[in-house]
Amino acid sequence: MPIKTISSAHNNDLKDLSRLLQNARDRRKSGLMVLEGIHLATASLEAGGELTALYINAEASAHPEIVQLVASVGERVAVSYITPGVFAKVTALTSAPELLALARRPVPERPAAHVSRLLLEDIQDPGNLGTILRSAAASGVNEVFLSKGCVDVYSPKVLRAGMGAHFVLNLHEAADLEAVLNDFTGSKLVTALDGAVSLYSQDLTGPVAFVFGNEGSGVSTTLQALAPARIKIPMPGQAESLNVAMAATVCLFERVRQLEVQAG
Repeated sequence: MPIKTISSAHNNDLKDLSRLLQNARDRRKSGLMVLEGIHLATASLEAGGELTALYINAEASAHPEIVQLVASVGERVAVSYITPGVFAKVTALTSAPELLALARRPVPERPAAHVSRLLLEDIQDPGNLGTILRSAAASGVNEVFLSKGCVDVYSPKVLRAGMGAHFVLNLHEAADLEAVLNDFTGSKLVTALDGAVSLYSQDLTGPVAFVFGNEGSGVSTTLQALAPARIKIPMPGQAESLNVAMAATVCLFERVRQLEVQAG
């Protein structure tokens, strides 16, 4: 495909790109996501993702990583160079990235019934969701189920916070969390405060399903009733609670610690 230069914010391709950056419904309908910056675009490709278009800040066109990226996608991907002033109008970031890339949203594979997993109910903050995904990827829990009430997992903010975690996880959007829990054969652990036992009293060395809930209301009573164990993280200090992303990280890495001890 020939490389284009775009110098007008009224360009139809840029209008479509702006809608995808701003509107979750348009992203879901199109089956696309917008990757901001070299790192995310490269991480997507390395994980076998499919880019459909590259929009490059003309000021960064000679950047070695961009030159390499353009060469690697060859003629399979439409490439456009955008003048700096116009590029800054498209992205909402204070500091414009070197590029924006359109990519297909991956289709998750069916998980094995006995594999550890993370269930997220109505997580609303993009930063929290991205951080949870990053911790899941780092801890080796690759199956993530998200309720319909979660913020768009492929929104630009979540993608930035995830730092590439999306591309190594199996993300199940709009999942029926009740059905996922009912079908799971391993330990089912829901974070709660009332009637909960210490996280550190639980055996996490087998298949585990961790359930984390909305930042304000926590895990719903319906899901709590489906999990035999309610857990809490002991906090001897004076804070009343942990941010959901921090709580998820503590739980995920307590599992890692126990597995390391078991392995000797």
